[in-house]
Amino acid sequence: MAPSRRARSPVAAFGAVLIGGALAILPLAAGEGPPGAPQPAEAVEARDVITPVPSSLGADPERVALGRMLFADTRLSRGGDRACITCHDLRSNGASAAARNVTTDGTPMPRNTPTAFNAALSFRLGWAGDIPTLRDQAEIALTRPEFLGGSWPHILAVIQADPALDGPFRATYGRDVDRAAVIDAINSFERSLLTPDSRFDRWLHGDVHAITESERAGYALFKGIGCAACHQGVNVGGNLFEKVGIFVTIPDKAAEVLRVPSLRNVAVTAPYFDDGGVATLPEAVRLMARVQLGRELTEAQTSAIVAFLGTLTGFYEGRPLTASRAPDTLPQPDARPQPDARPQPDARPQP
Repeated sequence: MAPSRRARSPVAAFGAVLIGGALAILPLAAGEGPPGAPQPAEAVEARDVITPVPSSLGADPERVALGRMLFADTRLSRGGDRACITCHDLRSNGASAAARNVTTDGTPMPRNTPTAFNAALSFRLGWAGDIPTLRDQAEIALTRPEFLGGSWPHILAVIQADPALDGPFRATYGRDVDRAAVIDAINSFERSLLTPDSRFDRWLHGDVHAITESERAGYALFKGIGCAACHQGVNVGGNLFEKVGIFVTIPDKAAEVLRVPSLRNVAVTAPYFDDGGVATLPEAVRLMARVQLGRELTEAQTSAIVAFLGTLTGFYEGRPLTASRAPDTLPQPDARPQPDARPQPDARPQP
């Protein structure tokens, strides 16, 4: 288990960003030139505290294909009635609409389900940051009673009895299927769950028309009031721990330290926070400004930041992520290639 990292306050995190990012936290207006002025992609990316989501992490396609099948296979669970996609709907936002999904015995899970998208880009996993790697997460999801509750003898027997799985596993790994191969296949698939090409990332790459002037103003405010002290990097979060309630104590969370969540795709991943207790993004923004930054945002400020956060919604297999459907469904992902739904140049928003 990797050693834990000491939680940093927004002030400390802000300083670290300044040291590593050379004044990147300053509002965009500083040295930016007239709004919408063309800039080389290298100039934007070099000075910014957020970097674009990569299109690939180099996962092996055959292993990804195996992991995709396992991710949707309910036979691996103890009751044969749930799979990873039960809580992580890849046809929408990689999570679910439930505040808290239920365990195998029907009781609510202790925390809200984070999206599976871009998890490979985060430092550690889980709200408490107690899962070191995606490989660890894969085994936990498969075998812990509250998740799938499977056992390795059962999981391996299911795969070995299915020619559509057993044959490809033998061909890909050059041996009989085993625990390590199963974990590696799921890990490979989860590393492929990236959502590049958000409008904000296209702007980082130099497309000056990808986001509007009001959205740029929201981003300047996001950085100017200190949100980017904790929410930065490729995942706009997910890379440090922080105490919950720096300026205002939240009941039942006075001494809790959690991993800062990613804000990628946050506009479509309601409900919010580890308990799923906040239903809307404006409410979440106002709450975090108050308890973490000691600021009371106006309606206009809240709307500006929410507008910026909407530009962080990316694409998966050519489709933009969307809000999840109703909870307690068992979605089945379609493995077939989907039509590319990304907007064409003439459909992009204008400043």
